[in-house]
Amino acid sequence: MDTRLSYADVVHPDELDEEFDSFPTSRGVEIVRMRYDRLRSVAGRIQSVVGDMATQGERFQALLSWRDPRATFLFVIICLVAACGFYLVPFKWVVVLWGLYLLRPPKFRNRLPSRAVSFFKRLPTRADSML
Repeated sequence: MDTRLSYADVVHPDELDEEFDSFPTSRGVEIVRMRYDRLRSVAGRIQSVVGDMATQGERFQALLSWRDPRATFLFVIICLVAACGFYLVPFKWVVVLWGLYLLRPPKFRNRLPSRAVSFFKRLPTRADSML
């Protein structure tokens, strides 16, 4: 095992104390409450990220299962044409062109989001029907 990649020396003493604490705990109520609050905050952040990922997945599903079959057909055809284009153009060229687009001067940038991003964010999700 490579001990140089170990972060055991930078661990907070409270985390070590929590790790080696017996069950049931032998620490005071305030320490246990502090640990519980820290755990709740981490779990809340994880839940928020997972919720955002689920929302993006629902939007992508709405993109592929529109009620209008013609729109879904057009989207799939456009994806197929884009896939063929990416197959024919070398990957290095795609990366270079994408990099040049991202590094364009501020004079040529637009402050508004692109039409594709705006369209994707307006797709329906099930977040409204959860409650």
